[in-house]
Order: sequence, then structure tokens, then C-alpha cells
Amino acid sequence: MTATKIERFAGSGVLPAGLPFPEGTAAGPLVFLSGQLGNLPGTLTLVPGGIRAEARQALDNVATVLRSQGLDVDRLVRCTVMLADMADWPAFNEVYAAFFAGRPLPARSALGCNGLALGARVEIECTAMR
Repeated sequence: MTATKIERFAGSGVLPAGLPFPEGTAAGPLVFLSGQLGNLPGTLTLVPGGIRAEARQALDNVATVLRSQGLDVDRLVRCTVMLADMADWPAFNEVYAAFFAGRPLPARSALGCNGLALGARVEIECTAMR
């Protein structure tokens, strides 16, 4: 039996250097992204504007990390969405639908949580296929 190569990656510019986790991990054909917030690229500062602005930036950050691995959002197979307040679910869905307009939708789940890093309103983690 051959072991699957595991590869950790960073360097897309979405996150500042020195954080204690990679932007993602590839194992065989699967690419697992660490959770993405609506932070301004290269900083730990959230975009202003609330849930809609953070959701759009988080999705843009997902796309940036994927591009750094030679992938596009069309290669996403699953997204898990964590919301600081489930009351934001309809607003998030509007942004999500617009982002994926004309593209295949990955499988998705959404859940409410008690606190996200940096006080974010949303965090998105994804799995893609090479």
C-alpha cells in the first residue's frame, strides 16, 4: 500500500506570516483549506461593513488561496460556514448565491457558533478536488 503524500501550504498573501497553522493541506487529490475570515489580505483586520462585506471577502480569500494552488472555485466540493449569529444566515446566503452565480455549488452546511477569531461574523472552511 502506498502512502498518500500530505502537503501543507501557505503564502497566498491572504494571511500574514507567522500564524500557527497553514492556509491548507493537500492529501492526494483533496485540498483542505483552513477557515477563511473576511480579513483584508495580508492583515488580521476584518473588512468594514458587517456580514455582507465579511462574507464576500471571506469568499474572495477562499478563491485566492485556491488560485495559489492552481485551482478555481469550480473545484470546491464542500464548504462549512460558521456564523457568529444565525440571524445573518439570509444575508450570507445572498452573498454566497451571488458569488457562485453561474458556477457549480459545492455541498454546504452552516452552523451558528459562539465566537470566531478576530470577532468575525463568518468563517468558511472548504474542501476542493485537484
